[in-house]
Amino acid sequence: MIRSLKITACAAALVALAACGNNEGGAAAPGSQKARAGIWAAGSSTVFPFATRVAENFARTSGGAAPRIESLGTGGGIQAFCAGVGPSTPDIANASRPMKQSEFDRCAQNGVTDIVEIKIGFDGIVIATARTGNSFNFELNDLYEGLAKEVPGPNGAFIANPAKTWNDVNKGLPNQRIQVYGPPPTSGTRDAFLELGMAPGGKLIPAVAAFKDDKTKFETLTHTLREDGAWIDSGENDNAIVQTLTRTPGSLGVFGFSFLEQNMDTVKAETIDGIAPSAETIANGTYPLARSLYIYVKKAHVGVTPGLEQFVQEFMSEGAAARGGYLQDRGLVPLPADQLTAERAKAAAMTSMARPN
Repeated sequence: MIRSLKITACAAALVALAACGNNEGGAAAPGSQKARAGIWAAGSSTVFPFATRVAENFARTSGGAAPRIESLGTGGGIQAFCAGVGPSTPDIANASRPMKQSEFDRCAQNGVTDIVEIKIGFDGIVIATARTGNSFNFELNDLYEGLAKEVPGPNGAFIANPAKTWNDVNKGLPNQRIQVYGPPPTSGTRDAFLELGMAPGGKLIPAVAAFKDDKTKFETLTHTLREDGAWIDSGENDNAIVQTLTRTPGSLGVFGFSFLEQNMDTVKAETIDGIAPSAETIANGTYPLARSLYIYVKKAHVGVTPGLEQFVQEFMSEGAAARGGYLQDRGLVPLPADQLTAERAKAAAMTSMARPN
């Protein structure tokens, strides 16, 4: 479900962005862009509550139009962002993973050639259960062996994952059915879970690690989740996953750390390799599923969309992004001071990013 601070006719037509504004067919002709009434940011459900909080503060202090913040998932937000230049496309893409090379190239093909990448802080991906549920201490390879669509069989050939319970995967885990609610393919949280959990877990399995130099085969094995009901796509709303855990005894959920902090009275995070997710373990990188969060700014819209540059500055301000700022209260893990200084410099200069490797 799309959540938005400000619903307009364009929001209902993201699949036909060219139908709104003056951008017909992707990139606008030079000088053809007209100003939109307010700022538009779209993307990650994890970044959504942070961007919403910044938008609220920005609207209150600037007196301008309230920025429109939409939760479409990282992939959906970047797709809309890369559709072209003009008022029918977002000014900002919110992302819970770095922009992919293929996405950057799609932007360039549509005339979006100057993009500013700004890291806003950290988050962790948690594997959680209801507070009344069993406790788990996962090893990274447990994630692959429990949730991959195909796993090595007795003769070394890959077979459909036969595990029914977590105890089938690891005798040290509870004898509880494998049922995990998580984000869909458009979600940056899912992408990060695959990159930080499933792929490293697969590398610990010799038969899977044998394909580590064959990128296509390795990604097929480690990035393809079960489709037999053990993994259940649950939409872009992480709060819905949290609520599902309390209604479905024995289930687990995958979502962002910030949502855990907001729901500690009903859910608990499980450990991975003996490490629990916390602000400290996420910031120092010891928690295996720690990740960085980003906003991507369309430089062509700076100076055209009223207040865009000021909104970005508010996002990175001392009162918002620094330790003790209001975004930390929402669950963002702040950047170390030196990293925050570097990201602020990029935001102030609107330094265009290089093509991702």
